[in-house]
Amino acid sequence: MDERIPVTVVTDDDETTIEVGRGENLRDTLLAHGFPVYGAVSKHANCGGRGLCATCTVEVDPAPEPTHWHDAAAARFGYPRLSCCIEVEDPLRVRLLDKYVWGQILPRRPDAP
Repeated sequence: MDERIPVTVVTDDDETTIEVGRGENLRDTLLAHGFPVYGAVSKHANCGGRGLCATCTVEVDPAPEPTHWHDAAAARFGYPRLSCCIEVEDPLRVRLLDKYVWGQILPRRPDAP
């Protein structure tokens, strides 16, 4: 039996819940559902989900335990997590981030939730 887990994806102006198979890679799932995890340049030039380029960042709640060195540092210092390093095991709320020039993100607006 393929267990399906709800993942709520939040963008600036929308919130969508998708069903994801347990153990599926978050980055691959988001891309398969048409959600942009990359910026304008990095969507064409990225590491393909190997945890090397740090451009597929998302905010995740609750954040799973990190399994990759970058995600361990992100968790420790409160940075966004790499979607390519997260396997979906429990329900998640994922906020997509606006990205500019490679994987750079801008500070969250004060009025944003």
